[in-house]
Amino acid sequence: MIVKVAKEAIAIEAKEIANLADRVGEAFEGAVKAILACKGKVIVSGMGKSGLIGQKIAATLASTGTPSFFMHPAEAYHGDLGMVSPSDVALIVSNSGETDEALKIAPFLIDQRNVIVAFTGAPQSTLARAADFHIDCSVAKEACPLSLAPTSSTTAALVMGDALAIALMQARGFAAEHFARFHPGGSLGRKLLALVEHEMIDAENLPIVSPAANALDAMSAMSAGRLGAAIVADEKGALLGVITDGDLRRAMEQKRERFFTTRAEEIMTKNPKTIAPKTRLIEAEETMDRLGVHQLIVLDDQGKIVGLLPYRTGITKVGSSGRLFGKKESR
Repeated sequence: MIVKVAKEAIAIEAKEIANLADRVGEAFEGAVKAILACKGKVIVSGMGKSGLIGQKIAATLASTGTPSFFMHPAEAYHGDLGMVSPSDVALIVSNSGETDEALKIAPFLIDQRNVIVAFTGAPQSTLARAADFHIDCSVAKEACPLSLAPTSSTTAALVMGDALAIALMQARGFAAEHFARFHPGGSLGRKLLALVEHEMIDAENLPIVSPAANALDAMSAMSAGRLGAAIVADEKGALLGVITDGDLRRAMEQKRERFFTTRAEEIMTKNPKTIAPKTRLIEAEETMDRLGVHQLIVLDDQGKIVGLLPYRTGITKVGSSGRLFGKKESR
């Protein structure tokens, strides 16, 4: 019984949302154009459950390139209307279109010549008639069996708000880079905005050996560094090559008793993959994916080693076997 009721509620709301597409027309297009022409912000307002939906719409607009914030209509009527400038667009959400608190702020907005966009479920309501653009979010049936709790109607307003935000995104040419700037704390923001120099392991913490170091020194450096490789550099810090686990195994097989006296420059792999410190992190990770490598050595403009960037976001971990520095390892 419980599962049946839940499925019925979902089916009712899904049907009502599907019907919304038929109501997206001239008024919706006019609202989008008005917001695009707006020199101020979109002020979203609504009471009760509609207010909660309004808060989400305002947050979605703000994070997708349309400056917006939520204003509680009751607080607005008692002084917060000072937040609203004549250049702002007001978006008011009210299923009935007769919400007292929403209607009380409408005369101020009209007098100040603010463009008013109304989301209601009643096209002939007071708010709908007062709006410059009325967007019909009406539903035939609430999911609530008593038709009392706002369910389908609030979902419809929410979905229409998402449609408005997406239409504005497309019209503005809003891209992933813009989204990342408003979400710097997320993984997308980190990859799109962060640079290699922000994420790399600094040179002083890397296992670096001289070309004259013997194989035993290289092995010790690799063990201490726990990166699966040692970097070979000259006295000025210029990159010469890398020594991987595979290089050491092959040297042991070929040199045998002479292995421990073999110099690092004799067994290193030349021309490992590198990257500049000012490269964006997302570009660096795309480079590693394309080349099939797990680490990139970071060089400055003079070719000096300044760090190493490990692949942090993929399934591969630092120090794992496989492809390192652009060289296929034998197993």
